Amino acid sequence: MKRFVVLCLLMPPLLAASGSELFREDFRDLSRWKQVLFPKIPRHTQYSALSDGETTFLKAVSDDSASLLVYKQVFNPYDYPRARWRWKVDNVLTRADLRTKEGDDVPIRVYIAFAYDPKRAGILERAQYEAVRLIYGEYPPHSSLTYCWSSEVYPRDIITSAYTARAKMILLEQGQAKVGAWVAEQVHIIADYRRAFGADPPEKATIGIMNDSDNTHGAATSYITDIAVFR
Repeated sequence: MKRFVVLCLLMPPLLAASGSELFREDFRDLSRWKQVLFPKIPRHTQYSALSDGETTFLKAVSDDSASLLVYKQVFNPYDYPRARWRWKVDNVLTRADLRTKEGDDVPIRVYIAFAYDPKRAGILERAQYEAVRLIYGEYPPHSSLTYCWSSEVYPRDIITSAYTARAKMILLEQGQAKVGAWVAEQVHIIADYRRAFGADPPEKATIGIMNDSDNTHGAATSYITDIAVFR
């Protein structure tokens, strides 16, 4: 639950843009991102904007650690339902198992967190979210999709988080077969949400990136670039 609660910070205004692409990030710097730290996790993943020739990218290094990078603006996934990026991992985590809390680590994941709207909630749901807000100072997200490069190979490509049923992990890459290679991904957020939850998502979302190894006490290095949200 620790990661799920902090994903949805107090949200700024919705990001607006013209054309088919809402934003694209090639990580020349990290000025449009903020790092989010988790309560009770003392070691934090190190994120840095680097270049290799003309290519710029984000490097993420975890060592028994976890923290999250979140893009500073909110977007409407119905207006901009697609996302794409390229990523690479140097290694996977040998003790990871996404079906358990003890194994809930991946060398890299891309979060889409959807904002909770109290106006659309029932009485019981409002009470539950209000209780969490009193503890953490803000509402947790309504739900989240996590696009993962999982360390293990699983018989299915969607796994429910061991922490909460409101978080679904979509396994785009699994295992060691592509370690060391840049891999291009493209996803449809609305279609994936409907497939994972059997319902339509809320209208406000944020995007985040994380490399985490605190549960398995391992270490991982990963990279990502050319991340974009578009129509």
